Amino acid sequence: MFDRLKEDIEAVMQRDPAARSRLEVYFLYAGFRAVRAYRRANWFHRHGMKFIARAISQRARRKTGVEIHPGATIGRGLFIDHGMGVVIGETAEIGDNCTIYQNVTLGGTGKDQGKRHPTLGNNVLVGSGAKVLGPFTVGDNARVAAGAVVLDAVPPNATAVGVPARVVRIDGQRLPSQKPAEAPSKKLDQIHVADPVSMELCRLRGELERLTKKVAALEKPPELEKSPRQEESK
Repeated sequence: MFDRLKEDIEAVMQRDPAARSRLEVYFLYAGFRAVRAYRRANWFHRHGMKFIARAISQRARRKTGVEIHPGATIGRGLFIDHGMGVVIGETAEIGDNCTIYQNVTLGGTGKDQGKRHPTLGNNVLVGSGAKVLGPFTVGDNARVAAGAVVLDAVPPNATAVGVPARVVRIDGQRLPSQKPAEAPSKKLDQIHVADPVSMELCRLRGELERLTKKVAALEKPPELEKSPRQEESK
């Protein structure tokens, strides 16, 4: 248990430039407190004391604004930044060294039974306000951009953006009409990702301008050729 606490504290120290000391993280960081309470609740849940587990979970929710069901499975080094509004469902699974920002939901769609919530691989980043809904997998080193709504599986090393979310990069390589970028696990950037809707609108605007010029050229009356008599009269 103490090893897990140390790993969770180190995860915050490494990924949050605002963290000044480990004591600050331990006593003042809501996300860390929520994860710490989850680990206690999960122990009771696994040992059949589910009422106590849920009581610990709900107390942590009131104090931190983070709701983690004690039945969820969370690996090492989870960093929940800011924390407020985060919801993690009962059958959600989170790998090692993941980062989750505020107002993120790892939830279900309401139509699934049994495994209802998503599985995050290792080193996954989920940006603020993102919703990951359904019993699918977000692969290792993937990034979910801020505000995205993910309803389908995301491959490893991919970046998903938009509503509904679409994959715009894989293995740091650009997809059509994308600019190259480094591997998503290398930085915590939620903003500088391509917006597929904006790119499609730009493409359509360019196509519209090209067609407008073509139609204008076709509608222009052709110049009448001058007859030989007109040339001789000159």
